[in-house]
Amino acid sequence: MKEQLKLDITGMTCAACSTRIEKVLNKMDGVEANVNLAMESAAISYDNEFVSSSDIVMKIEKLGYGAREKVLRATKQQLKEEEINQKKRKFFLSVILSLPLLYTMLAHLPVDFGFPMPRVFMNPWFQLLLSTPVQFYIGGQFYMGAYKALKNKSANMDVLVALGTSAAYFYSLAEGMKTIGNPNYTPHLYFETSAVLITLILLGKLFETMAKGRTTIAISKLLNLQAKEATLIGEGKELQIPIDEVKVADRLLVKPGEKIPVDGLVLLGKSSVDESMITGESIPVEKSVGDILIGSTINKNGTLTMKATKVGEDTALAGIIKIVEEAQGSKAPIQRLADTISGYFVPVVAAISLITFFIWYLFVNPGDFPLALETAISVLVIACPCSLGLATPTSIMVGTGKGAEMGILFKGGEHLETAHKINVIVLDKTGTITHGQPIVTDFIAYQEEKKVLQYLVSAEKSSEHPLADAIVRYGVEKRSSTLPVKRFNAIPGYGIEAKIGNDEIYVGTRKLMELKCIDYAEIEKDLLRFETEGKTAMYIAINSIIMGIVAVADTVKENTKLAVQQLTQLGIDVYMLTGDNERTAKAIAAQVGIKNVIAEVLPEEKANHVKELQLKGMVVAMVGDGINDAPALAVADIGIAIGTGTDVAIEAADITILGGELTLIPKAIALSKKTMQNIRQNLFWALIYNSGGIPIAALGLLAPWVAGAAMAFSSVSVVTNSLRLKRVKI
Repeated sequence: MKEQLKLDITGMTCAACSTRIEKVLNKMDGVEANVNLAMESAAISYDNEFVSSSDIVMKIEKLGYGAREKVLRATKQQLKEEEINQKKRKFFLSVILSLPLLYTMLAHLPVDFGFPMPRVFMNPWFQLLLSTPVQFYIGGQFYMGAYKALKNKSANMDVLVALGTSAAYFYSLAEGMKTIGNPNYTPHLYFETSAVLITLILLGKLFETMAKGRTTIAISKLLNLQAKEATLIGEGKELQIPIDEVKVADRLLVKPGEKIPVDGLVLLGKSSVDESMITGESIPVEKSVGDILIGSTINKNGTLTMKATKVGEDTALAGIIKIVEEAQGSKAPIQRLADTISGYFVPVVAAISLITFFIWYLFVNPGDFPLALETAISVLVIACPCSLGLATPTSIMVGTGKGAEMGILFKGGEHLETAHKINVIVLDKTGTITHGQPIVTDFIAYQEEKKVLQYLVSAEKSSEHPLADAIVRYGVEKRSSTLPVKRFNAIPGYGIEAKIGNDEIYVGTRKLMELKCIDYAEIEKDLLRFETEGKTAMYIAINSIIMGIVAVADTVKENTKLAVQQLTQLGIDVYMLTGDNERTAKAIAAQVGIKNVIAEVLPEEKANHVKELQLKGMVVAMVGDGINDAPALAVADIGIAIGTGTDVAIEAADITILGGELTLIPKAIALSKKTMQNIRQNLFWALIYNSGGIPIAALGLLAPWVAGAAMAFSSVSVVTNSLRLKRVKI
């Protein structure tokens, strides 16, 4: 019988870890496993006739990873915070211990800069005291990672770090031992090499852990949007119940200002519902009997009786949460070039070092063990991955720093690496191309303009509708005074009616005019013109006579057209994605020069449209600002959030553009190209120093202290080259 098991996995550091666990589990009889690196979890289906849950956990633990049954999100977030705090403590301890050792690197440089060097700093036992906790307590995780990789017949950066730092540490220890009984001997110490390398790599690991933690925070924010309680109607009574107790087909009451508790259908009543948190569209949707309601959206001005159709994990919001979880975890991490190189580099260097030892011990200077060992260690020291380890992260750190100064926030280095490959950009309309807030774009008064505006603003001031807010703001801008309203009534789906003095005021759609038997045929052309431009237009009638028209729309941002032009010039196809009707969508797209329009898209369909473009071989970036954009942002190769948007969209995205300035998107792509170019330069020089020095060291022409100096110089050159990014014009 098939059963489901969800586990939290600890100890995974890269895609190779999750792939390894997945392969081993899938080889077990009756087991189908999917390991999610980003969420640090595994979803497992297994046949209990062949295997038990404890067998699966034991198999994972045997591979060297931790496994436990999935805990609550709140508990997992707490565990993640504890892990981050632990890594921070280790990093800061490593910094404190490594700084004096870093200072001693000046002694390895061929040029004397005249800096004072305290004698105690060069004492081998003082350096041993500082470096030992860094090597084995703080750097213990790299030994563990190297052990796991070698056990599974692979080589990664952990192997390179463990091998290089161990060679430097133990050679230095041996050199220090030579001073015992021989105080005149000057030891060649490389304790600083191992300690500084471990400290820098630990910093990178800390950043990775913090990035993973943000994924959990994003999902927690989504969960906080859900209604906590619902009003159940039963046996003539109203009962407040927790949202978890709502069942399909329950009759629920939703009052004005309350959240719709779950997905359902309207059974009784009329109202306008603000669905912007899900759909991203700023204008509320009118709801009446038979209409669909989305859970967690906000009921504005009418009381509704509804029937629950989807509850728990079946609701639209729960679906969005699930898509974000799965999409973020299913992204294949970019295989870092340094890791690929080290996969071949490590065994080759180890083999060369071993061969060098035997050649010297057996043939060059037969029986001279210390000389053979010193020559072999010179090979390892010159190949120690200081510059190779710095090549990528230093460029990434400088690149992301420069991006932050420009208002471009990259969530992680891998996204900075991927951005230059983008060839399709999908822009959400509301809040991305447009401001996301309706404003009055046109006001026509056929007579008595001042009076018509005064009556319009006075009537709308009593309404809670967002369009009314736009009209009231317009009245403030035009310095229009208001009059007391004797009577006010909102008619959902039609508009409003009010009485000011002895005059009856009506503001609304054609349906409202027809309901009140008001003729609008002669000025229908003006309303049609505004609607063709993608605006929401309403008639203004006073005492059954049409006196004017007011048009409200979500306006296009100032620099959107320029941003589209710049992206097109880069050879990138630009698409607009929106839930609006096709006529409105095309009107907006024409204003900014976008030719590819995907309109009338439901919230849950946005991610599918992104996937369709990816299936055509495109590298797709999605740009959005709403909660409804989160799944598409997560599915895209690069998700770009507008900084003025929702926190959830920002957390789900890979890049955040601060202030909503779309012209920063082409700049982000240009910065990615410059950073990748810089990384390639760094890797080239790192390999030149390391690989070029290996044959010289193998021939015995490179003493360990010279190897250390070359290594220090290679690190300095890599860092200096990375800093050039700060001066690059984007």
